[in-house]
Amino acid sequence: MSNTTSSDQLPETSPTALPRRLTLLQGTALNMIDMVGIGPFVVLPLVIKTLGGSQFLWAWILGAVVSLIDAFVWAELGAAFPQAGGSYNFLKISYGEQRWGRLLSFLYVWQTLIQAPLVMASGAIGFAQYASYLMPLEEWQRKAVSGGVVLIIIALLYRKIDSIGKIGLIMWGAVLLTLGWIIFGGLSNSRIPLSETLQSMGSASGGLLAAGLGQASVKTIYCYLGYYNVCHLGGEIKQPTRNIPASMFISIAGIAGLYLLMNLSVISVVPWQIAQNSEFIVSTFVETLYGPKAAQLATILVLLVAFSSLFAVLLGYSRVPYAAAADGQFFRIFARLHPTKQFPYVSLLFLGGLGFVFSLLFRLGDVITAILAMRIVVQFVGQAIGLLLLHRRRAAATFPFRMPLYPLPVLLAISVWLFVFFSTGLTFMLSGLIVIGAGIGAFLASAVIRKQWPFEKT
Repeated sequence: MSNTTSSDQLPETSPTALPRRLTLLQGTALNMIDMVGIGPFVVLPLVIKTLGGSQFLWAWILGAVVSLIDAFVWAELGAAFPQAGGSYNFLKISYGEQRWGRLLSFLYVWQTLIQAPLVMASGAIGFAQYASYLMPLEEWQRKAVSGGVVLIIIALLYRKIDSIGKIGLIMWGAVLLTLGWIIFGGLSNSRIPLSETLQSMGSASGGLLAAGLGQASVKTIYCYLGYYNVCHLGGEIKQPTRNIPASMFISIAGIAGLYLLMNLSVISVVPWQIAQNSEFIVSTFVETLYGPKAAQLATILVLLVAFSSLFAVLLGYSRVPYAAAADGQFFRIFARLHPTKQFPYVSLLFLGGLGFVFSLLFRLGDVITAILAMRIVVQFVGQAIGLLLLHRRRAAATFPFRMPLYPLPVLLAISVWLFVFFSTGLTFMLSGLIVIGAGIGAFLASAVIRKQWPFEKT
């Protein structure tokens, strides 16, 4: 017998219940604006420098493939357990709610309290960095801009979810407009033949390509992250067994196409030798085609896209501590919903507040790699293994969505994520493991105080 709770059975009248008001279109829009932030515009030169020449396009293709494979895992879990919190619930249910599932889900929330504000900070710092194209900014001014962006996003999210869905559609339009302008402008004014670019993709030896592909793909995968944002909002999605998987696959296919076309467009105008050293590659690209005034407008659109992404990021992550608290596994204050607007305002203010502080303390630097290294073991690998465990205990009929060729996509997802984890390098691998170790220590200390597993009396 399945323990899965369907959307029709969720306690909508509970004081901690979230209303299901997000449609497939709104969920897809929130996914896509989460995926397209400042990342692709900042990462593009870094990836080119890592691989050199047009071979860097393989890193973007690999990022799309990894996302697609992993989306099958998220789709099965998201359709079966459409609740707020995403991975928190997936890990808890997969490994057993009384023992190991309690530990794994605690570790995920623990990491979220660190990584979610870091993700916010990285986007806000990147926003301030790109804004300096419009006007020279001193260091304190950049910090003021990055901190101000976080505060504005908190204010915009302090409202009902149906209003947020409408705001998300407007921001989605800005994302499509920006990428569409870049793609059309470059491909219609190409200065470097597309055939020459595609031919050079296969010119590097397999060994040389593989040597840098892992390191480069760490950064491109970061630009795809967010395709699962709809799972964090699972308790607010209409018809979740259909709309959660559909929104993820639509998002990945759409963003992968836009990313590849954008990259082809940029290097068809700006030679890769110049592009790899540009801090404002999109601005440089547009300035080359249309002049400084147009480049300033393009920069404003890039900033709007980055802002939209941070909006979706904080929206999704604010539901994670809420879900754990509503489940009795975290501080109860995080389970509070706003009395009239019905959203987890304590969780929103806490994560947003930390994001504000982090945006003032850190530099962009290697934050992207650190964020990914921190998440792989518990979240991505952990829940993929958890899905295998679930299939051993539950009948196939309990999964509304079934991936093709099971368990091959799950095994591929585990293998690829481990490859990416090792590609982050020893320093970042250790930092991720240290966070996990600290989380285990915090869990054990809490279990001792509350006399819960593994210290409960038999």
